[in-house]
Amino acid sequence: MEPRSSGLQRLVREVAKFGAVGGAGVLVNLGVFNLVRHVSDLPVVRASIIATVVAIAFNYVGFRYWTYRDRDKSGRTKELTLFLLFSAIGLVIENGVLYLATYGFGWDSPLQSNVFKFVGIGVATLFRFWSYRTWVFRALPGQKTLAGAESILEQEPTKRAPKQRVP
Repeated sequence: MEPRSSGLQRLVREVAKFGAVGGAGVLVNLGVFNLVRHVSDLPVVRASIIATVVAIAFNYVGFRYWTYRDRDKSGRTKELTLFLLFSAIGLVIENGVLYLATYGFGWDSPLQSNVFKFVGIGVATLFRFWSYRTWVFRALPGQKTLAGAESILEQEPTKRAPKQRVP
């Protein structure tokens, strides 16, 4: 097995876990969005911002304690600060798409709002994945070295020492 394939396997696992937490976060986001719209008279984008904030809190717990549980935990304050910063940028991206659709193009039926909320979540998710894995939930320094050493060991055939004869 090549060292690259080991890294690729880790990336695939990471993307799958990120997707599972993110998928649940999307359901939370859309659920809260529709609940707030149904029970209040808040404008669409304000309801969306409330839903996004709830989903951000939900996602932090999922990312920290499941997706990235093996990552460096030494600087939680810095991690949380960066998470909130990049999440706020994602919030602007996500709700900017909804704002543009609603107020720029007049697409504000419940179905259209949900479609553009979902599109905004998708665009913001690409940014969030990159920023979280690059800046927030950083890999431990020795993790790549350890993975590289393990893959080299897997490549080498087991060499047995020659049998010694005892007279």
